[in-house]
Amino acid sequence: MAGITTYGAYIPYNRLDRERIKEAFGKPVLTGEKAVANYDEDSITMGVSAALDCCKNINPQDIDAIYFATTTSPYKEKQCATVISGVIDSRKSVRTADFGNSLRCGSTALLAAMDGAKNGLNVLLSVSDCRLGAADGLNEVVFGDGAVSFALGNKNVIAEILDWYSISSDFHDQWRATDDIFVRNWEERFCVTQGYNKFMIEAAEGVMTKTGLKPEDFYRVVIYAHSTRYQLEIAKKIGFRPDQIQDSLYASIGNTGAASAPMMLVASFEEAQPGDKILFMTYGEGSDAVVFEVTKEILKLKYRPSINKYINTKKVTMNYEKYLRWRKLIITEPAKRPRQERSSLPEYYRNSDKNFALYGCRCTNCGTPQFPPTRICIQCQAVDKMEKYRMYGKKATIASYTVDYLAESLDPPNVIVVVDFEGGGRMFCHLIDCDLDRIQIGMEVDMSYRRLFVEGGIHTYFWKAIFKKH
Repeated sequence: MAGITTYGAYIPYNRLDRERIKEAFGKPVLTGEKAVANYDEDSITMGVSAALDCCKNINPQDIDAIYFATTTSPYKEKQCATVISGVIDSRKSVRTADFGNSLRCGSTALLAAMDGAKNGLNVLLSVSDCRLGAADGLNEVVFGDGAVSFALGNKNVIAEILDWYSISSDFHDQWRATDDIFVRNWEERFCVTQGYNKFMIEAAEGVMTKTGLKPEDFYRVVIYAHSTRYQLEIAKKIGFRPDQIQDSLYASIGNTGAASAPMMLVASFEEAQPGDKILFMTYGEGSDAVVFEVTKEILKLKYRPSINKYINTKKVTMNYEKYLRWRKLIITEPAKRPRQERSSLPEYYRNSDKNFALYGCRCTNCGTPQFPPTRICIQCQAVDKMEKYRMYGKKATIASYTVDYLAESLDPPNVIVVVDFEGGGRMFCHLIDCDLDRIQIGMEVDMSYRRLFVEGGIHTYFWKAIFKKH
């Protein structure tokens, strides 16, 4: 038996009420909100957050392969799965691979992970997207940001993959060329009638023929569509009842691209019971249709993520101008500050344990943890008596903080905190995704992997503190 053994998810804390877009252009828009990645978030950081959530049920050292799927990689030539590997603290011998260039890349990676699981590998997959739609367009209204993660193996499987069926076709519907910032679209009616409807129906009928199942045999059907309207229409054409259709989440977080259908799949697990069958369908240059059967192992998960909890943990105070600023779609006058120096790649690499997995050290002489790693103990002054000590996962609280309105920020003011870790160790960092009137000395925070800056084409990431959310 091979399939999903556990899962995780991540939805950005900030949401843009679509009414703000309506106010900007005076046109009717879809109701609801869209999840907006913070200015220091991208597809990598969201994929990392989902992977860390997934790892609450598994030991990262047991992972044999890590896959990352996205259409919005920060790099055109550099693997990103290695970042996830470093942050979750997996083995150095882990296999890594990136999947991209299609809205179907998430299910492509999922099927590749399934092949690995059938051969005895434990595979971690993160699917994440952060797409841009041009201002005053439908894509801007619909697109949202988010990520999910799955672990696949052949033991303790919570959702067995019974079978799959794929359709592939060189069909232009949505695309981006190498120099495009925004997603392009072909004429909607042609794409739906000649592409989407045909691919989805053929894939669904193909996998049901292979498994001998009928629409009435399924607990839920997860269907990707550019809009909820087409999701409902295609489900009806295939033969599903409205109560079987998994909510698209478009009204609450938006269409998250490659992560959209996988995020619906995670939501379908929330109330699923052993024996329930789920049809999972993606779209992009064809379609992948996968049949899952939930097992009794799902009841044994010590941590069972709730999409609804993520959806309801939010801040909806963003105005449209801030959204444009975060996405760098408007030019603002830079602060009168010296030019940011490019990261020292040798230093960044030599301190990878600290920069990725948040390792400090602990004195073997007196047992005092400390951060950043150092040669001399701050407590007993012993020299070179240190062992590696991971700060991530330890309870963290605010020891002190300051609110800075002078330093440059895309989301002023900057909040700088001193964080104390339970058992010892202290860190100086930014506090983000926070409400100023709620900050208190002693309040508990989580550590989140975020982008610091981009200089010379190099994306430099490190850890920041955020309000504890779950």
